[in-house]
Amino acid sequence: ETPEAHVFKTDLPGLRKEEVKVEVEDDRVLQISGQRNIEKEDKNDTWHRVERSSGMFSRRFRLPENVKMDQIKASMESGVLTVTVPKVEVTKPDVKAIEISG
Repeated sequence: ETPEAHVFKTDLPGLRKEEVKVEVEDDRVLQISGQRNIEKEDKNDTWHRVERSSGMFSRRFRLPENVKMDQIKASMESGVLTVTVPKVEVTKPDVKAIEISG
């Protein structure tokens, strides 16, 4: 979290941005989902150990009330998805000094 925004970073190695969905629901729920496909193996290949999971994934986050829902941005670089949710600017009340008579 920064003073200006809530920032979500997710490691998604090996995925392209076309394989990932970022959605926000009306009730301020941010959802990051996608699908990692199983790598096609050659019939002549022998796998000793595979440590990459495959299948669907989904994470949901409830956003606080101080966010600008219409200005959410997402970017993906080097397997890291970054979702930036700007905060509503807090306005300070206008204070007026009152002169004391007498």
